[in-house]
Amino acid sequence: MGLTIAQKIIREHLISGEMTPGSEVALRIDQTLTQDATGTMAYLEFETMGVPRVKTELSVAYIDHNTLQSGFENADDHRFIQSMAKKHGLYFSRPGNGICHQVHLERFGKPGKTLIGSDSHTPTGGGIGMLAMGAGGLDVAVAMGGGAYYITMPKMYKVNLTGRLRPFVTAKDVSLEILRILSVKGGVGAIIEWGGEGIRTLSVPERATITNMGTELGATTSIFPSDEVTKAFLEAEGRGEDFIELKSDPDAVYDKIIEINLSELKPMIACPHSPDNVVTVESLKGTKVDQVCIGSCTNSSLYDMLKVAALLKGKTIKPEVSLSVSPGSKQVLAMLADCGALSDILASGARVLECACGPCIGMGFSPNSGGVSLRTFNRNFEGRSGTADGQVYLVSPETAVAAALTGEITDPMLLGDMPEITMPEMFKIDDSAILPPASVEEAPDVEILRGPNIKPFPDSRPMDDCLQVPLVLKVGDNITTDHIMPAGAKILPYRSNIPHLSQYCFGVCDTTFPQRAKEAGQSIIVGGSNYGQGSSREHAALVPLYLGVRAVITKSFARIHVANLINAGIMPLTFKNPEDYDKLSQGDDLVIENIYAGMDSGEMILQDKTSGEEIPLICSFTDRQKAILKAGGLLKYVGLGGK
Repeated sequence: MGLTIAQKIIREHLISGEMTPGSEVALRIDQTLTQDATGTMAYLEFETMGVPRVKTELSVAYIDHNTLQSGFENADDHRFIQSMAKKHGLYFSRPGNGICHQVHLERFGKPGKTLIGSDSHTPTGGGIGMLAMGAGGLDVAVAMGGGAYYITMPKMYKVNLTGRLRPFVTAKDVSLEILRILSVKGGVGAIIEWGGEGIRTLSVPERATITNMGTELGATTSIFPSDEVTKAFLEAEGRGEDFIELKSDPDAVYDKIIEINLSELKPMIACPHSPDNVVTVESLKGTKVDQVCIGSCTNSSLYDMLKVAALLKGKTIKPEVSLSVSPGSKQVLAMLADCGALSDILASGARVLECACGPCIGMGFSPNSGGVSLRTFNRNFEGRSGTADGQVYLVSPETAVAAALTGEITDPMLLGDMPEITMPEMFKIDDSAILPPASVEEAPDVEILRGPNIKPFPDSRPMDDCLQVPLVLKVGDNITTDHIMPAGAKILPYRSNIPHLSQYCFGVCDTTFPQRAKEAGQSIIVGGSNYGQGSSREHAALVPLYLGVRAVITKSFARIHVANLINAGIMPLTFKNPEDYDKLSQGDDLVIENIYAGMDSGEMILQDKTSGEEIPLICSFTDRQKAILKAGGLLKYVGLGGK
């Protein structure tokens, strides 16, 4: 039986485990990346391990999230990360150099390599043929130290593309179409491979848009073949030697196959407040728009920006609309300036923002109260924009421009002829904002610079054999990590200060939760299906750990969040019978006995002392995960000699 692309890469990097879906495999990791919102904690964790220098082929620390410096906190964190990178062997991408995924695609990504990053959109690298996965910061720290990365061996899905995209229909519309088909949990436990004749018509930036948005499906990752299109991109980046061909075997077997005809697609739009709430743009024709944001790791490539500039050239945006444009990297911005496209963008009335995540992470440019904001981003979770009642829609750059010019949701196919976009044969290469590490000889003399906002990693405790605790919070389905640990300009600067951060935990759901959790001492949280979807931020586990949460019981979990909970020493448990969720009420007194025996058997009994109910729970842990929980988290497990 033949292998898929992902199976070939996994086979080449397999340290232990069997490549059968559902079993745990340990992978050797070639490259890692971090960004500043998750990086400070990741490097504190790496420092705790006592490893003097990273052991990967390449590790890069990016500054792209917390670039709004309204106080000392972000600047201090940046200095800390820069000094850690210099001392411990990482490259450091300075603030303003660009969004981690865009820069990594341009300068570092290599087909056939494994990459994990402390950002859930790391699968962007799949557009260049990498096995690229989002992970918690602690998993990234372990990989930097030479440890394996553990995943449950995924199923394999295939999406066959036929035909060719029509003008004004884009890779973003392909992403929204697959979200419409599968939903935000339809890719859980799977790797999605894109193939078919239609992929030959898609450039690497377009492929990267699709793999980036694959994160919203809950997929482990998404991947394209490495072919002549990949080769041309790498050569244009001056990295032709990094090319290798990668394709699946003709007799590769897939668990699911989906067919999409590119020629039949229309411009699509995701409505508030979920990336899979997808309809056609034409169905919302005439909806008034207050704000438009173009950029993010999904749609900030040179190709996207040249299309935006061409559509805006000689035109002016509606006075009632505020438009921001964020190029994805310094390379993109410089090339826009050199060819005159930047002037066309500015002349339209757009505001050009820094080459950073910016509005996508709620870092500035929030919409007006109740405002409709069309964004070329990947997430439209409630409150993520920084405006609690903001109505955020996800669209392509073309649809975004159409709305900015007309003041309402407009099918971009009504704009007339699509200007012809000619991509350069060579990109402008300037790596001066990527700082190399100190040499092995110089590293011991490098001083680590810490600011007063950097606090220690929260302490965890070994898992007791019996829990008798209150149900301190009950929430519903599709709870995101933005619900658990919000982002935004007011909160992100405290990512390295867990005690301060804790007061915002679950603020979107219940502002009283932090105080009630502290008063309880130890507690349990209950949630619905797809709990923990969205960002890879391990703070959504570390802050509940700090607040005394010992277990989370749900109908189902998102992949990365399960790993983060276990790494933090919190038990993720699921209902054996999902309808038992309705039997529990916030405030109930709960008991779980014989936890160690339950871990071994795969089942525990939850006793609700308030109602008298006995509820069976599933706990599907590997031997390694059991050891981590019993030790009190991954850091303590590693300290005890675990690998």
